[in-house]
Amino acid sequence: MSKRWTYLTVEVKTSITWTGTIKRDKLQEELNRHGAQGWELVNVIMANTLVPAVLVFKKET
Repeated sequence: MSKRWTYLTVEVKTSITWTGTIKRDKLQEELNRHGAQGWELVNVIMANTLVPAVLVFKKET
């Protein structure tokens, strides 16, 4: 029997430091929170640093 998946997308607003790097604290919080609930990260969509990053998770149902 094939596996069935449920998918979840989460937008995370990121902020930029004065050096132009992304502060990773909000991304890390979301990854840890959803990982603890059994979600597996499968993709990160980030067009640029001015729009929210989209985290794509999956979980077997």
